Amino acid sequence: MNKIIVVVGMCGVGKSVACDYIEKMGYKRIYFGAITFEKLQEEGLEVTPENERMMRERLRRDGGMGVFATLNLPKLEKLVAEANVVVESLYSWDELKIVEEKFGSQVITIAIVADKELRYKRLESRAERPFKKEEAIRRDITEIENIAKAGPIAYADYYIDNNGTIDEFHQKISDLLENLCKDEWK
Repeated sequence: MNKIIVVVGMCGVGKSVACDYIEKMGYKRIYFGAITFEKLQEEGLEVTPENERMMRERLRRDGGMGVFATLNLPKLEKLVAEANVVVESLYSWDELKIVEEKFGSQVITIAIVADKELRYKRLESRAERPFKKEEAIRRDITEIENIAKAGPIAYADYYIDNNGTIDEFHQKISDLLENLCKDEWK
């Protein structure tokens, strides 16, 4: 039975880097957050941190805290029928509950963690959608208070520390997935 690896963490911890790496290992990838960008495009709005936050919050207000999972379930069902899947940008507790209710033991949650100041430095220097420290702090607080982002992180099955180099991070991911394949995917 194929597995669903859900990668969670605060902004700037390396979720996308982890998902890129896992995808290169042969996993299919689904990016729950793509819906935000699709909706912004539909409305002719520029992709900015403010517009992204507004759209995420509006979608959740109108469709419930699990809306991103609900909207992505058909695609996730199709992908997991074909291969192991990595999920990027599952944020809320309700989203995790929806995915776990649907797929049960197929779901494994991995939280990526990194020191706050390191996350903020990474966010300031990233090429795509950089954030100033003040913007990152606002986003952290907003995501914790408004979308229950802390729940999936606190409840994760496994944790990977990403305070080192990219090579060290990749090795930690490889080691964890290798151990999971041995222990849980028999």
